[in-house]
This record gives sequence, structure tokens and C-alpha cells, in this order.
Amino acid sequence: MWEQVVFAFVTLFSSATHQSWVELALKFFPFVVLLEAPFFLLVCSGMVKYGLREHRPYLQRERYPRVSCVITCYSEGDDVRKTIQSLAQQIYPGFIEIIAVVDGAVQNEPTLRAARGARELLAGARRRALVVLPKWQRGGRVSSLNAGLSIASGEIVMALDGDTSFDNDMVRNATRHFDDPGVVGVAGSLRVRNARRSLAARMQALEYMLSIGAGKTGLSEFNIVNNISGAFGVFRTSFIRNLGGWDAGTAEDLDMTMRIKQYFGRHPGLRIVFDPHAVGHTDAPDTWRVFFRQRLRWDGDMFYIFIRKFRLNLRPRLLGWRNFLFVVVNGLVMQVLMPFLIVAYTGVMLFTLPVGAVLGVLGFVYVVYLAALLFYFLLYLVAVSERPRHDAGYLRFLPLFPLFAFVNRVHCTFSILQEVFLKTHLDSAMAPWWVLRKTKF
Repeated sequence: MWEQVVFAFVTLFSSATHQSWVELALKFFPFVVLLEAPFFLLVCSGMVKYGLREHRPYLQRERYPRVSCVITCYSEGDDVRKTIQSLAQQIYPGFIEIIAVVDGAVQNEPTLRAARGARELLAGARRRALVVLPKWQRGGRVSSLNAGLSIASGEIVMALDGDTSFDNDMVRNATRHFDDPGVVGVAGSLRVRNARRSLAARMQALEYMLSIGAGKTGLSEFNIVNNISGAFGVFRTSFIRNLGGWDAGTAEDLDMTMRIKQYFGRHPGLRIVFDPHAVGHTDAPDTWRVFFRQRLRWDGDMFYIFIRKFRLNLRPRLLGWRNFLFVVVNGLVMQVLMPFLIVAYTGVMLFTLPVGAVLGVLGFVYVVYLAALLFYFLLYLVAVSERPRHDAGYLRFLPLFPLFAFVNRVHCTFSILQEVFLKTHLDSAMAPWWVLRKTKF
């Protein structure tokens, strides 16, 4: 995360080109301290707080609410069986209703057939039920979620991807937070299950650990979780129904998170929790081409949500001061504005400073960022990770992460520009144009 500020201000005080690269680099520290260090320390302190509390003995629960798992299926084929099987085999004494919603069932007959054939996986499983709901015309992920919500009978509803499988204690860990009546949503932890397939997949696996496993754990301690992942979100059913279900549009996960937070200002007791021990495993793009195409949609949708749809709703009265400040700093400044500053100032530096100074500054920034990243990663292993030996194997890929993060920021600039001028959110696999043609955003 340090590169977001350091690169953005990399030439702000570089008019005297005769200065050494060390003198130039040292001038960036005030900006790092003012903008990035507080956020970094906030997340780290949250991880420490979580680690100290979570090591207490596990308490026996008095009740296990009925759970409805809405699986959105599109073109997963036989992979949907893995998802259904992992839910059927949960170590959870309560009732689990598995609702597989097959979107565009006409053209996705293999997925529909695989879902229906998965009934055999529930043989002998007590307090488990499978409902296969075909949607014959493709309507997008939101329509599938709302279709599943309409027939869900559980007190807790889970929004899950058809290509995601889960640890067998996921339901138990995720639902325990709803014993607190103020909890309305739980964000689950996602891991990359095909990480060994390529370097692209491994870097995403590391990114998921740092941004989801570590980052959301720290943020959760202060009730400022930035997003409930679309592939793995858990909600109190009555609250989501009062909201009217998921809203038409793309980036439905961030959209739902923002809509929930609209109540935080008036009801300060409400909470969104992240649980790093409620674990799901998903497949990440295993080629750089597919990866950047995915991020093209993700980053563009982020601009759509923050700027086009919720810009008038970013008010302390609705979000509460804590989440208002977090959304402004982390959402608008760090995610939307900062990529442009990074590109602009890096470009100016390349054309105005001597090659030696450029290499020196970049090298210095890299070392500082890597040192902070190493501390952050080790803290995650000690305080948060539920499988630290496995995660420690990614330590050798850590030196590549600053480069990976910087390229992502540069690509984010292009993604946002494409959304600004082309409104690409109006037609995607998540939300087809015929569903969104009446949108005003």
C-alpha cells in the first residue's frame, strides 16, 4: 500500500535535479507519514487486537440458525458440484438449505445438469436440502441473487459463487457472529485454490492474503470493513429483505456494502464483521491477459459505485463519521484519485530527472515499501492466518509484490478512464445490458 503515496509524490520536490537521490527520496517521508502511515498502523493495530482476542477458548453456542446458501451459477459446469459438496459436508448442527440458481439455463445446460445431479452428494447428510432453480434467460448475478433470496427460508442467507468451495467449518464460523443482534453482514475470507498454476495466480493468492485476510481483519476491529465480497458474503436475511434485496447493476458486492452502511449513521450499533476463519477457495485468473481483463471490470465498477451512484450519499449523517472518513480516504482518494497521481508524477519524474536519480529514488521507495510489506506479512502470519505454515511459503514471492501492485495501479488508471468515457458497467457478464438499459447512472 505504500507505493500509492510514495509514487504519487515522487517528483513534487525534485526541481533541484543536482541533489542526490537519497536527499530526494527522504523528502517523501512527510507525505508517507501524513497519508499512508496512519492507515497502515490502523490495520496493523487491528490485527494485533484480533490476534490477542481470538486466542481465547472457543465458546459453545446456544443456537444454530437455519442457513440458506444462494449459489449463483452461470458457466461453472461440473465445478458447481464442488461448491454443493463442500456445503453439504459442513460441520454445522443447524439446517443448511442449498439453493443453486442457474442463470441462463438454456445456454448453460451442462451447469444445470451438474447441479441437478449433485443431489446424490447429499445422500446420508442430515439437515441438508438442495434446491435447483433454473433461470431460463440470463439476467446477471443480481437477478440470480434476488431469485434465490425470494425462496430462501433461512435466518441467515449466504451469497456464494458457483466456482467457490469452502472449508467444512465455514458455516459455523461465519454464523456465530449473528449471535450479536447488531451484526447484519459477515465478510468471508477468500483464498486462491489454483495458485500453483502460474505466477499470475500466485501473485493474486498473495494479494488476497494481504488485502482480504490481513486488511479486512484489521478494518473489522473498527467496524470499517470496506467490502463484503460477492463470491462469499453472509447476511441477516430480514435486513437484506428490508433493503429490497440486491440492486440492479454491476459490482453488486460493493453496492450492497454501501447500501448497508447507509444505516450506520442512524443506527451506530450495526456492524459488518470479517472472519478470517470462515474460508472460501476460488479460482483466480491464471494468465495475465485474463487477470487484467478482470481488473478492467473491477476497477471501472469501483468508479461507477463511488462516483456515479453513491456520490450524493457519502455523508456522515448516513454513514457515520468513522465510515464516512474511511470511504473518502480509502475509496475516493486512495482507490480513485491516487492511480492518476501515480501515473502523472511518475511520468514527470521520468522526463525531468537524470536516469541515476530516477533509479535511486525508485530503488529507495522499493526498499521502504518492501520493508513495510515484510512487517505486515509477518504480523498477518502470527496474529491472523489460520494456516501459517502454508502461507509462509509465499514469503519468497514478497519481493515481486511492489512491482505487481504498481502495475495494478497503472492499469487501474486505464480502467477508470474507460468507465468514465464508455460506461462499461452497463454491459458485462455480471449485468447484461438488457437488464440495465433503464439505469440512470
